[in-house]
Amino acid sequence: MRSTIIAAIHSNLNNAVALIDDISQQTYTDQSVAPYYSSIGSHIRHALDFFDCIICGLQDNKIDLTARKRDERIATDRAYAKKHIEDIQEQLSSFTTVNTDYLLHVTDNLGQGKVSIMYTLESILAHANSHATHHYAIIAYMLAALKVDVAISGFGYNPSTPIPKREGI
Repeated sequence: MRSTIIAAIHSNLNNAVALIDDISQQTYTDQSVAPYYSSIGSHIRHALDFFDCIICGLQDNKIDLTARKRDERIATDRAYAKKHIEDIQEQLSSFTTVNTDYLLHVTDNLGQGKVSIMYTLESILAHANSHATHHYAIIAYMLAALKVDVAISGFGYNPSTPIPKREGI
């Protein structure tokens, strides 16, 4: 099961690399799209932050999704972002042999303050992957607003979305 989840994450992160390769630096850092005026790079950074939190917290069984690094260089430097994705993929590959026959303590803020939630490694990785897909959907809207065409099949769509409804970006 874990190797299947990690393979899905690798595929999803490879889509981020393909996107970074397909758009210009100006598009990657553009902050003109309402209503949030964030950049595509900032959404990539935010999605990667979740994976960083998992990687940093796994050893001590203290994964804190509110303690994100928010490395702005990922949001502004495409080569650095791609290298960071590669590093995350390498680290995640090592998780296939990690013994986690126990529940992980995950801290998050659901809007009412910080709470501790019990996850398995598989469930927190699946959560991070879905979170990345959610941000890819936001990026797809931003690209449409910027009138930038990128052809990455299924980018921003949840895999459960029926294929006839997937338009791509």
